[in-house]
Amino acid sequence: MAKTKIAVLISGRGSNMQALVEAAKAEDYPAEIVLVASNNPDAPGLEFAEAAGIDTEVIDHRDYDDRQAFETALDQTIKLYNTRFVCLAGFMRILTPWFTERWRDLLINIHPSLLPAFKGLHTHERALEAGVRIHGCTVHYVRPEMDDGPIIGQAAVPVLPGDTPDVLAARVLEAEHKLYPQCVALACSGKARVAGERVRLQAREFGAELLMNPHD
Repeated sequence: MAKTKIAVLISGRGSNMQALVEAAKAEDYPAEIVLVASNNPDAPGLEFAEAAGIDTEVIDHRDYDDRQAFETALDQTIKLYNTRFVCLAGFMRILTPWFTERWRDLLINIHPSLLPAFKGLHTHERALEAGVRIHGCTVHYVRPEMDDGPIIGQAAVPVLPGDTPDVLAARVLEAEHKLYPQCVALACSGKARVAGERVRLQAREFGAELLMNPHD
């Protein structure tokens, strides 16, 4: 089976990148990670990727005069590896419309909330402050607006009495590590196509009683 080549962009430890790397070890997984790139030369995730035998690149945003120059270098680097999809995994740079439109419907992000709720930072603190009973994460195709775009999948977790932001974050992160590989697999196999700014899934049946969609 020919696998779809993907690049993963990180700024730190890249725990979701690590989840993708582990998933991609399966022979029937439809994606192959050919590049892990970072804007941060000290990102711990680079060492993990190198140990896994994956090519790494550093495009330090501080070396460029403006966002356009940085993103042009990033775009050129990604294309050297003939990648089809780009996955954001804790990439802490806001991408401009130039980049997001260049990779329209090929750029995937995971966000630690049930979008469209709690866009931006500090999602777990805000969820607790709002008193929500269900929290979670969302995988979506990226659009120029922050944390916006057609949703591929979401995973929900309960908010429990006594939760702190850190405890809730750990619960959500566990769900992220399950959801992201599933959604990337759907995208790379052509089963999560955008139609009218919504994702049409061509996959196995989803159980309405389950909190994760897609689910195992």
